[in-house]
Amino acid sequence: MTDTKSNTQEKVQYVAISPDMLLAQNNDDEIDLRELWNVIWRGKWIIIAITAIFAVASVFYALSLPNIYKSEALLAPADSDQQGGLSGLSGQLGGLASLAGVNLGGGKTDKTALAIEILKSREFFAKFAEKHDILPGLVAVKDWDMSSNTVIYDEDVYLPQSKEWIREVQPPKKAKPSMQEAKKEFDALFSVEQNPDNGMVLIGVEHYSPEVAKQWVDWLVQDINSVMKARDKAEAKNSIQYLQSQIAQTNIVEQKTLLYQLVEEQAKTLMFAEVRDEYVFKTIDSAQVSELKFMPNRLLIVIFGCLVGGVLSTIFLLIRYFLHRNP
Repeated sequence: MTDTKSNTQEKVQYVAISPDMLLAQNNDDEIDLRELWNVIWRGKWIIIAITAIFAVASVFYALSLPNIYKSEALLAPADSDQQGGLSGLSGQLGGLASLAGVNLGGGKTDKTALAIEILKSREFFAKFAEKHDILPGLVAVKDWDMSSNTVIYDEDVYLPQSKEWIREVQPPKKAKPSMQEAKKEFDALFSVEQNPDNGMVLIGVEHYSPEVAKQWVDWLVQDINSVMKARDKAEAKNSIQYLQSQIAQTNIVEQKTLLYQLVEEQAKTLMFAEVRDEYVFKTIDSAQVSELKFMPNRLLIVIFGCLVGGVLSTIFLLIRYFLHRNP
């Protein structure tokens, strides 16, 4: 009986002491914000020193980066008046056109969207790069000399005097960049956007040389107009050839009337293609040689470097404090 009472008292005593012990342990584990501030304050010179090192390093890094310039051209779609006659014809003679087996389409064809997708395509880029020989200026340029207005090539990659590629790369890459590799580089500095509100198209190119950036934008606008013109001319000629063959095969007056009108519309397309250089895009604001750099933002780089230095040094102090506090 006495042993039973003794065990009960021990259990009661254990239950009474246990919450205090847990509370004390929790108090020990709690983080005192004032203590953490004191840790940071005591290590302020470490923070200042590390932040200063990062600041100096970021200044040197920012100054080592070459300037990048951007040239842009604002374009307007030029196909609305070309589609007007065909769209009207579609509304008036759509039934007869279906009878003749010809799909007018009318204003449903969005030439602007088609032109933009062609601009982004690999096939267009390959022809553009080969025609204007832009690979050295795309892959091998490392800077631009403002005083002489000349690009500076990385001679570990490309020798401009002999036009020889000498870079060392791992297979399957070759010394001369492939069109697939060059397209990836080009996409990083080329942009084309259409404003959904007014349909205007903005084409931009970034480059070390503002002259090169402007020249490439001009070439892009010229080439996409030429490509779209050639596509429509070929399509119109094929359509006229087909329609003339249908005229020769039919004796129905209504069908012949429709087919002659369709031939007339295709002839108008050929006329527009012949007389217009700005076939799919009209230039509203042409590309200019930029006098101001587009990037890098050197001040932002330095500020970011200081922030990184301050954060890392603070983390270092806190980690050291907790390691010493809980050995």
